[in-house]
Amino acid sequence: MARIAFTSDRAWLAPGQVLDGAEVQVEDDTVAWIGARGSGPEAPKVVALGGFLMPAGADRHVHVAMHEPGEVLRRGVTAVRDLGWPADRIFPLADLSEGPGFDGPFIRAAGPMLTAPGGYPTGAFWAPVGTGLEVADAAEAAAAVAELASAGAVAIKVALNAEAGPTLGDATLLAIVGAAAAFDLPVTAHAQGVGQVERALGAGVAELAHTPWDPLPDDVLRRAAGVLRIVSTLDITSFGRDTPELGQALRNLERFLAAGGEVVYGTDLGNGSIPPGIHTRELQLLRRAGLDPDGVLQALIRAPLAVGAPADLIGLGADPLEDLRAFDDLSVVIRAGRIVV
Repeated sequence: MARIAFTSDRAWLAPGQVLDGAEVQVEDDTVAWIGARGSGPEAPKVVALGGFLMPAGADRHVHVAMHEPGEVLRRGVTAVRDLGWPADRIFPLADLSEGPGFDGPFIRAAGPMLTAPGGYPTGAFWAPVGTGLEVADAAEAAAAVAELASAGAVAIKVALNAEAGPTLGDATLLAIVGAAAAFDLPVTAHAQGVGQVERALGAGVAELAHTPWDPLPDDVLRRAAGVLRIVSTLDITSFGRDTPELGQALRNLERFLAAGGEVVYGTDLGNGSIPPGIHTRELQLLRRAGLDPDGVLQALIRAPLAVGAPADLIGLGADPLEDLRAFDDLSVVIRAGRIVV
């Protein structure tokens, strides 16, 4: 692929790094040069975008097979992490997403959730057979982790949903975390119900797959802030409305962030009326939880805009640092150096 230069009135590279009159050159699927417009090496093709240019979105919690992947891509999300789908369906789809002709985002996946026999999501109306992988003890848990690692999992997801059935025992949960560490895989937890966040924290999970909407004490959130990150998924507690569950989730996340915790953008796409692609309301809720505009953009992106980064970019008609509703006005989506919108 020939080198292409994209110019814009303004570009956001990373928190605190904004470039006016910007030019970003890409070669193949990688950012090759960034600087002031017209000051770089000559490119055979120049695309004048105007507006605002920034890295594309990455959604760290989706069930991508429940939506048309092309819709996700065309709404500005060029990379997703699927957190719960049958292994024989999601890993082949992830492999397909690497091809240049794939109409959708780059997909990586956890595969099925590890759960107790009869635990969530087995029997859930939305979950095909195989979305939950039941493990009865530590030995089965370690074998399941090894199987998922060999299939290409980028994380191990555990179901700790005490409101929907039995949950993994402590020894089994510890075995999962230990086995995952041997493969250098993080463990992410769906923690729902009294005491489940505390159990995840005690077992050493690296991430909560949702902002908790159960009341949590300050000391638990302070401990969590030092050792794990949270995937936002705030709008699944409200679907566009203000609800008590959303209020509690926002209070939890606000205290977590105040204690120095990290949050990343995720929508749980496939859950209810969550739209594909960049979901502006999710970003607005992150702002309400205490992130400044720079922090919201940082939570959204896959990587800062830098030489050597993936050539995944979006153009907006307005500046989202001034108003997050700018994400409702996407002018261009570029995935792996290829213009798709």
